[in-house]
Amino acid sequence: MRLIRIKEVMHRTGLGRSTIYKFMKLGKFPKQVPIGGLAAWNEIEIDGWICEKIEVRNKSINEEKMKHILQA
Repeated sequence: MRLIRIKEVMHRTGLGRSTIYKFMKLGKFPKQVPIGGLAAWNEIEIDGWICEKIEVRNKSINEEKMKHILQA
């Protein structure tokens, strides 16, 4: 397991700092891991969050395709 800092989290997700903290507060983003007065995130949890977003997108695309097939 690797811990990553906010700048890398921002880079990987494309989200801004304030959005990350807002999503955390809403329970929509992985929580920080406190490390000696600093904060970091579990790399696996961040990658999982990104994969989850891709899965949601793909499910939506597949549902649209099925809708078009059924209408034909």
